[in-house]
Amino acid sequence: MNDVTLAPVAEHPSDAALRQTIRHRVESAGTSFYWAMRLLPVDRRNGMYAVYAFCREVDDIADSEWPVARKIAELAGWREEIDALYAGHPLRLVARALSGPISRYHLRRDDFLAIVDGMEMDAREDIRAPDLATLDLYCARVASAVGHLSVHVFGDPSAAAHRVAESLGRALQLTNILRDLDEDASRGRLYLPRELLDRHGIRETDPGTVLRHPALPAVCREVAALAEQHFFEGMRMMERCSRRAMRPAAVMAAVYRATLAELVRSDWRDPAARISLSSPFKLWLMFRHGLV
Repeated sequence: MNDVTLAPVAEHPSDAALRQTIRHRVESAGTSFYWAMRLLPVDRRNGMYAVYAFCREVDDIADSEWPVARKIAELAGWREEIDALYAGHPLRLVARALSGPISRYHLRRDDFLAIVDGMEMDAREDIRAPDLATLDLYCARVASAVGHLSVHVFGDPSAAAHRVAESLGRALQLTNILRDLDEDASRGRLYLPRELLDRHGIRETDPGTVLRHPALPAVCREVAALAEQHFFEGMRMMERCSRRAMRPAAVMAAVYRATLAELVRSDWRDPAARISLSSPFKLWLMFRHGLV
């Protein structure tokens, strides 16, 4: 079932401690996500922290050094936990933290399951030069599905907001891919699409070899153009949404779009060089897009 909603959950004395634990997990991650979520009212912010904590849990499984069989088993365990969560008796700490937000904001079970499916794509094998359709499916699962959950928590579950989630999720994930080429290669992964590699004469799939190829910048520029198309569409649809509700999405879009611009300027001359925005600039973006 797609839209099963839990009955309201009574406040328990341990709920405050649970929320604090989840909040500390998010804060310790040192992510720009944290600052965007500070724009939300407390209840919605706690809901997003719980969603983020869930994403970290399953992502850590996919990125672990465990054997493939164990990763698959751990992710299957999360599917069972999602079933238990929607049946009203979650067991894990993060699932318990999700109980209230699921009931309050009508979060969809299928979106949680899609995220797990995306992590399983990473867990089953090292993704190397997927075709464009597979890359799009991966982005839909690991990023756009998070966006679908997010717009409900933000307070705008409209069709337009879900279209923002579709486009902006893909834009953010493609930007991550272009930013993390070297880090992904160290894990044996290469998310650049096969069609674009072929177009520029790169026949190899070994990540390290591809990152040293002189045609790499040309491939990355095409992926950046695809990300920019998704940013454009996402921001176009955001104009039809509640401005107040979508402020965190607008901030995330601004931060990631600025990061993409920096990557384009670097032209991927050194894929190992870490591109990041300064804290004052990110703070300015937060005020510009989140408070004005």
